[in-house]
Amino acid sequence: MLFITFFSSVLVKAQAPLPFNPSHAEIVDRYKRAMKLDSLTKNIVFKSTVEAHWLNKGTSFWYRNVLQDSTTEYVYVDAITGRKRPLLDKKRVAAALRKIDVKADEQRLWVSDIMLPEKNEIHLEIEGKWFAFLPRENRCFPINAKVKTTDQTAPGRRANRRSHGFRYSKQSPDKKWEAYIEHGNLFAKPLDGGQPIQFTYNGSDSVPYGAIQWSPDSKYLAGYHIHPVKDSSVYVILTSVPGTTRGVLSAQPYKQPGDPFTSYDLFVFSIDQKKASQVKTERIDFPNRPPELHWRHDDPNFFFYEKFDRGHQRFRVMEVDARTGQAKPIVDEKSDTFIYLDRQYTYYPEGTNWLIRSSEKDGWRHLYLVDLVSGAEKQITKGNWVVRGVDSVDVNKKEVWFSASGMEAGEDPYFVHHYRMSFDGENLRKLSPERANHEVTFSPDKRFYIDTYSTLNTAPVTKLRRSSDGKELAVLEEADVLQYEKIGLRQPEVFVAKGRDGKTDIWGMVSRPSDLDSTKKYPILENIYAGPHDSFVPKSFVPYSEMQSLAELGFIVVMIDGMGTANRSKAFHDVCWQNIADAGLEDRILWMKALAEKYPQADTSRVGIYGTSAGGQNTVSALLFHSTFYKAGVAACGCHDNRVDKQWWNEQWMGYPIGKHYAAQSNVTNAHKLQGDLLLIVGENDTNVPPESSYRVADALIKAGKDFDFLAVPGMGHSDGGAYGRMKKRDFFVKHLLNVEPPRWNAGELSFKNEMGRERWSFQ
Repeated sequence: MLFITFFSSVLVKAQAPLPFNPSHAEIVDRYKRAMKLDSLTKNIVFKSTVEAHWLNKGTSFWYRNVLQDSTTEYVYVDAITGRKRPLLDKKRVAAALRKIDVKADEQRLWVSDIMLPEKNEIHLEIEGKWFAFLPRENRCFPINAKVKTTDQTAPGRRANRRSHGFRYSKQSPDKKWEAYIEHGNLFAKPLDGGQPIQFTYNGSDSVPYGAIQWSPDSKYLAGYHIHPVKDSSVYVILTSVPGTTRGVLSAQPYKQPGDPFTSYDLFVFSIDQKKASQVKTERIDFPNRPPELHWRHDDPNFFFYEKFDRGHQRFRVMEVDARTGQAKPIVDEKSDTFIYLDRQYTYYPEGTNWLIRSSEKDGWRHLYLVDLVSGAEKQITKGNWVVRGVDSVDVNKKEVWFSASGMEAGEDPYFVHHYRMSFDGENLRKLSPERANHEVTFSPDKRFYIDTYSTLNTAPVTKLRRSSDGKELAVLEEADVLQYEKIGLRQPEVFVAKGRDGKTDIWGMVSRPSDLDSTKKYPILENIYAGPHDSFVPKSFVPYSEMQSLAELGFIVVMIDGMGTANRSKAFHDVCWQNIADAGLEDRILWMKALAEKYPQADTSRVGIYGTSAGGQNTVSALLFHSTFYKAGVAACGCHDNRVDKQWWNEQWMGYPIGKHYAAQSNVTNAHKLQGDLLLIVGENDTNVPPESSYRVADALIKAGKDFDFLAVPGMGHSDGGAYGRMKKRDFFVKHLLNVEPPRWNAGELSFKNEMGRERWSFQ
């Protein structure tokens, strides 16, 4: 089975396990063991990825392997045959470089780029300089810097979301006119001489016209009268800047929920009539950029733009008749909850009147084909699964290449596979057959692709495949895990339990002590990040992590994707709507109870929780709203009040306008409910979530007479407190869940620095 062989060898039926409560000396030894494992597990898995540098118009490529002790090897692959061979004789290259006074370690030779201009010549980029190596002569010599010609990523690389940027254009397509802005007003001058046309008179440097684009036939300009808004600032005081004796005030513009946006009035400017006409549509006041314009392929009198309403509940594709200024919707989608702006995929294939877009209107994220002339829309992909991204669109073959999860029966529904399908929804072909999580990159012309796949506890394999039929051409690499396996760690495992509705599977992972004693019950620590913008439990190979390091101290550490996170059905995701405080905590609690029911070594009477950013908010919410289950938490740089955090993230999930539910769910508002033990961590230089978000929680806790711990880290940005914060987190849970005093760091029982003088626990 895919999941749940977990603990099968350690179940004890004769008697209930007793709580694991180590002595102070035992916990010091556990810290030492965790420190040792942290060190031993660094860089011990090799050949886990292949970064292809394509050559010869996509018929071959090279890649680099970094091996034990930072040694390197370079591999050349003929993509047509699948044959691979060593590309460089490092010993000979290093010797040739040393002859011209270039330092070169033959074992750790680092080549940034390689080109093969001739059969018997290799060009190498080393530390920003180029050299030619002649294998027959064992000779190297400097050459002029080369223009980079290798292709590391292919065109049309996977897109989840809208990636259009406005295409400003000055010169007309027929090369007869040039548009320009002067003191905020729009002009067009003939390039063969003559008087310019002044289209507008009410623009100014502070309220200008701009974002101008020509029609394909050069008869029209379209653009915007822009009404800029200057964002208010948030401030931090940097307390420990070297060379100063005072705190340094730092400010940055920062848009919070409810703040106004720059807005845009859409205009059309006729060259023939020499006049400006405002398009008969509402002002565009969201998001904070001008929509891109797309001109109709068969009739340049029409163009289209996308309109998202603030509040994220309506998306339109508007058609504009440049002759009349009339506008009408071609696509008009509404939602009772939200439309996910950042994953609203739209693509206008060049030379067509089509639009390919994503929508969740049938309950799952799928792709649709829109006829921009008639407005007819046809669903391309369909089923109880999720399109995760679009790799590319082949207009000639009428095919879309995409990634998806949840299509394969009996698999983890988060596993990503890659497919292609005709626009009519037929001829589906799976490009990544193995039952695992896949990461695919294509050659520049998409004739070939490199597929790396793994699961949480099976090592990566990388294969070269042919795109036309998915045929495997070569196994490029199988990850080298020999050194990792020698350590004898227990790998993390997958666990699945039902959610609050009793039907939906909730997926998560479990890390446990390597020396787990089946007669003991261990406190549970939940690593939480319930940001609605994604799902977060790893699906690819994780040989070692902070979760395992914490487990070695005597915890069972879990991570779960509860309801309200992304990459499942729309209904699954909608739980977060105007409800971020929910954080899927009901599902998480049921999941942990199911874990303990099956594996009694998991102690649900001692549960801690920790997280950073949205996870920091979730951590405090867990203690405030589910205090009978969660007993202790460490919350780092949390966005504890959704009115204080960044606009684009919070309005997406909490909605607009700002209603009473914002305050009702705030950790500041509810701080008086705290019953468990809490450590708040904040970096004083956090430019992502304003530090006052954590300070306001601290203020509310103080006013409510609550006991808690607080760590402000000087100079630290958006972080869990860095290595020092991670040390404090360990000590906090050891003290409050294992009921034992942590190591006396100042007394020298352990050193926070390792033998190299570096801070421990440098997990990212």
